[in-house]
Amino acid sequence: MSETFHEDAARRVLMLQAFETAASDSPLWTPEDRAWATRLARETGAADLPPAQALDQRARHALQRLAPREAAVPRRLGLRMWQTAWVPAVLGLAFVAGIAVDAIGGTQRINLLAPPVWVVILWNLVVYVGLLVPRPEAPRGLRALLARRLVGGNSGGSNARVPLRAYAAAWAQASLPLTASRAGVLLHVAAAALALGLVAGLYGRGLVLDYRVGWESTFLDPAAVRAALAALLWPATAATGIAVPDAAAIEALRLTPGVAATASAADWIHLYAAMLGLFVIAPRVVLALMAGSRAAWRARHLSLPLQDPYFQRLLRELQGARAQVQVLPHGAAPSPQATLALREWLAAACGAGLQLRLAEPTAYGQEEHAAAAEPGTTLRVLLVDLGSTPEDDTQGRLLATLKAQHEAPGAARLVLADEAAFCRRFAQLPDRLAERRAAWQAFAAQHGAAFLGVNLEHPDTAQAEARLQAALQR
Repeated sequence: MSETFHEDAARRVLMLQAFETAASDSPLWTPEDRAWATRLARETGAADLPPAQALDQRARHALQRLAPREAAVPRRLGLRMWQTAWVPAVLGLAFVAGIAVDAIGGTQRINLLAPPVWVVILWNLVVYVGLLVPRPEAPRGLRALLARRLVGGNSGGSNARVPLRAYAAAWAQASLPLTASRAGVLLHVAAAALALGLVAGLYGRGLVLDYRVGWESTFLDPAAVRAALAALLWPATAATGIAVPDAAAIEALRLTPGVAATASAADWIHLYAAMLGLFVIAPRVVLALMAGSRAAWRARHLSLPLQDPYFQRLLRELQGARAQVQVLPHGAAPSPQATLALREWLAAACGAGLQLRLAEPTAYGQEEHAAAAEPGTTLRVLLVDLGSTPEDDTQGRLLATLKAQHEAPGAARLVLADEAAFCRRFAQLPDRLAERRAAWQAFAAQHGAAFLGVNLEHPDTAQAEARLQAALQR
């Protein structure tokens, strides 16, 4: 079963998601449009396709109706943060920069102990070590920067600005591994080309200028200098067959005040060029090819959070299935009015045709005997009153019982707090509401569940799906 997307397919699916999870009063994409897209996708066989292909087929149909309404949609879908032409452009610029660098100074003399070539080699070695060290997840700042770069300029009309920004943020997060691989290609190509330019500059200037070599040091004697050079240059020596001179020859290269260098630098240029080739050019070419291979694979295998309620609902609708939600009240059963409001809110959050199972209330002290999970349940909701205080030996034990029970794969647990009574009591103290929400949020997270507060006297069904998705993602 395919659950990964091609880059273009992921863009289409995320763009449609951004509009379908935006405010419902947007004229650009209505609930009727959403139902039409699902119905058309089912009629064209999407139900028989793997999840990724089914979602992409539905997005293709939907964008045929959405794109003419908002010109920014096809423009954003066509916006690319990557062009293949960037590779030869970067290669050329870095090569020219390498040639232009005065790698061996303007005095036509190479100091054996301090050639700038070693700086380039050392920096690349540091990079290689960094590539071997496990790195943590990229910071949010990088994702935010990618999102702002992707949005760029005007985001369209007022009705499209919010969903387009949501799309940009979602795409920046989903494509971060792909973007990192592509950036790696450019960085490795640039490093290899820079070193190649340095080598070309060494030999190019050596053809028209007479470079001489020597060394000077306050603390090192010829034997120590010879040992150091032999150790540092042994890979180049092995590759070229050019040996480092003995201590007597090194002594002859020593410079003193008022004495100019007289030995030819030809052999040393060969050795330093070989070092650049062995430690910079060749490894960077290999790394660029590896990064390019990873980028090509990732462009065809992008992962999207298909476990999110939005995608789960779409997949159920495409397959003609229904969401199955089990509600477990704690302490007391909800009133008939609250039950109807809860059903209405859950239907808006999980899709039409919701199968709701309202279990018998779990009494205080009986948390170990909570109703078992029913087969096929996709969401288990612990219904509490926001006015109650979350406690480990009551609601905590109940959540532990639910967690220990056998649940269907992918089933989620949600603590849903009815805020109606609390809001009536503290209508003039909004800070109390925020504090109590935060307490329940932390408590639910501590016990591995999501949390959401809903006023079941005035349920906000317009934002039900978006709020449920955000809660489960947290």
